[in-house]
Amino acid sequence: MTRYIRDTEHYTEVLSRMMRVRRLLWIATADLKDLYVRQNNEVVPFLQILNDLVKRGVEVRLLHAKEPGQPFREDFDKYPALWSKLERRLCPRVHCKLIAIDSETVYIGSANMTGAGMGMKSADRRNFEAGILTDEAGFVDSVMSHFDSIWEGTRCSKCDRKEFCGDRIK
Repeated sequence: MTRYIRDTEHYTEVLSRMMRVRRLLWIATADLKDLYVRQNNEVVPFLQILNDLVKRGVEVRLLHAKEPGQPFREDFDKYPALWSKLERRLCPRVHCKLIAIDSETVYIGSANMTGAGMGMKSADRRNFEAGILTDEAGFVDSVMSHFDSIWEGTRCSKCDRKEFCGDRIK
């Protein structure tokens, strides 16, 4: 299966799969803001979903380019499991938007982890987004390898942007 994902399908197709992950969820995003989702007929911060996932033992890695805003940080502080179990790295060069779900499905596209990109914003207020969702093994392997090379700091030693890196990987 390979699908072109656009606009609100980021919420209905990609985010809904992220909420049902069983083992592994890797997220790379340039921008990270407070993002809300529907769960059991209520609206909750996506951080609550991540908190529940890490408490269940799901490996959650979050790779992002800059520190999130104040509302996100305030929500983050409400979920103590995230403090010790969420794996998080900051790299100012990250501009890719990649999501790996259970090493079986990946998303690559334009949407950041924000309400306007992935969240519940109405069709009249959200960003115009586009991406690909696939479970093709070669594509999945390639996306995960790319994510992992950034995560491990493969290019950090030669990086010319170290002065902007407040959370140096290597």
